[in-house]
Amino acid sequence: MAREFIHEDSWHLAAGTHTRLWEVLGSHPTVNGKDRQTTFRVWAPNAQSVSVVGDGNGWTAGQDVLDADPSGVWRGTFAGYEAGSKYKFAILPSGSGDYMYKADPFAFACEVAPATASIVTDTNDEFLWTDTKWMQSRHQTQHYQQPVSIYELHLGSWRFEPGGYEALGKQITQYCVDMGFTHVELMPVTEHPFYGSWGYQVTGFFAPTSRYGSPEEFKKLVDTLHGEGIGVLLDWVPAHFPTDAHGLGLFDGTHLYEHADPRQGFHPDWTSHVFNYGRSEVKSFLLSSAHYWVDQFHIDGLRVDGVASMLYLDYSRKDGEWIPNQYGGNENFEAIAFLKELNRSLYEKNPDLLIIAEESTAWPGVTGTVDSGGLGFGYKWDMGWMHDTLSYVEQEPVHRWDHHDKITFRSVYATSESYVLPLSHDEVVHGKGSLLSKMPGDRWQQFANLRMLFGYQWALPGKKMLFMGCEFGSPDEWDHEQELPWALLGDEKHAGMQGWVRELNSVYKQTPALHMVDRDASGFQWVTNDDRSQSVLAFLRYAPKQKPVLVMVNATPVVRHGYRVGVPYGGQWQLLANSDNVGYGGSGQTPGEMIEANDAGSHGFGHSLDLTLPPLSVCLLALQ
Repeated sequence: MAREFIHEDSWHLAAGTHTRLWEVLGSHPTVNGKDRQTTFRVWAPNAQSVSVVGDGNGWTAGQDVLDADPSGVWRGTFAGYEAGSKYKFAILPSGSGDYMYKADPFAFACEVAPATASIVTDTNDEFLWTDTKWMQSRHQTQHYQQPVSIYELHLGSWRFEPGGYEALGKQITQYCVDMGFTHVELMPVTEHPFYGSWGYQVTGFFAPTSRYGSPEEFKKLVDTLHGEGIGVLLDWVPAHFPTDAHGLGLFDGTHLYEHADPRQGFHPDWTSHVFNYGRSEVKSFLLSSAHYWVDQFHIDGLRVDGVASMLYLDYSRKDGEWIPNQYGGNENFEAIAFLKELNRSLYEKNPDLLIIAEESTAWPGVTGTVDSGGLGFGYKWDMGWMHDTLSYVEQEPVHRWDHHDKITFRSVYATSESYVLPLSHDEVVHGKGSLLSKMPGDRWQQFANLRMLFGYQWALPGKKMLFMGCEFGSPDEWDHEQELPWALLGDEKHAGMQGWVRELNSVYKQTPALHMVDRDASGFQWVTNDDRSQSVLAFLRYAPKQKPVLVMVNATPVVRHGYRVGVPYGGQWQLLANSDNVGYGGSGQTPGEMIEANDAGSHGFGHSLDLTLPPLSVCLLALQ
């Protein structure tokens, strides 16, 4: 993988268009007969001197000195740094007599925190991937018309599994196959010094965290999931980076990766540095990081963290705490250009990726193509749906009639972007409690409300995402220091919740009307969205040449007998799923297994069904 740093590399680095810098920067060991040497290269254009310190020279600064070239890249080749050796760069800033000891920005592996040294990694030994079938068919499984059901998890607290990446890969694969999830989304595995940041304060943008093993072992995790047809998405954090002394901040004694002015270069929410997206070399660094995970680890997509904070210069800032753009506005044109180039370059090489924006505002065209003026993402988290829906279901059922607009408002904008419907880790931390604890009522009603929430989520247009533990109704807020309370599955209500999510995934994948048409208006039709007094919703899902699906939501604990609902076709309608099934912890009320539509028109349709709506439920019925 390693090669010489040539003029073309220098040009692309300076132009902000290099997407494979890991091949030429960082540390690259070579073996020529008995001669074992390692070549080091680092970008530090304003340094007075740069040397390598580490196991190869007793950590002596100024001994193994690198040479600079006009591009600002320092380079040198030395013996004594074999694969596995620890090292840092000793950087002497201009006009200073004190060395700064920096981790390698392009290190492929790092010491286990709290230690901070980089580790020489031999990338010449190619990993033997066995996922050829998955990689060749990925364009089919990750197409917009295919079902996407994402299980978000934190590797350190999903299950305390001895054996790190490789053992976790086997366990996660087995679980996702059993539950029917199509993808896992890993909270950041990029190296991070503070475990409590959950990986969102990154110092190693090219290194899987050593907490769970080596880069090869992480590849094994991905390979194992791919072997069973499970896609792997990574949270990736280009919005900011931490202020740790060994990290990117003041890297060569100047504000190299970050803006010098704190109104642009420091983020008040996360007390971290903000990347200078207007600097071409910084763009090349970030582009290369994204391409690295896709290229070297066969990652199937990235969920890009903090996009809103990148788009707006005044994000989470008061007047006087931000600098307007040249037109006096709050748009960050440099970040916008970077995001467009990120998506353009990734999709140009890998059109079958899932690139997902965590974007919480009404910024237009997040998933529009770059050529049409959009940002070029494949999908966007629908944060509005999440906030409105949780606000609705947290109400006591007797009061939901007064909040009915929150549950119906999404249809106003549902086709404006390609959406993922997220119930993520953000909703079960920082004092918010668990999803189960948000639900009103007694214990039975809490579980029924949560099953109703999941049924509604899976029935709506948009891809699905659920955070670990929510699928079995974990009662407590997520704690990254504890593994999930798996013992709760011995309780029939928690096991029933898990069974309901398993059933939803199965029906979702097997029913084209539920996943083929997510963004086009032809895939969704209200039957009734104005039954405010009874807190009932009814809508239809469609797909070309497929049988439609009727979705009924009863958001009260009152059983609705003889509820007439219009349908577009006569004939028999079969029950696909019922959240009130006894096996899932419900009361056992049912619309019936097979219901014949009659000729009595209703809701503007020529036919109708006479249904029993179970309490606090979602029922799905399909025309036969």
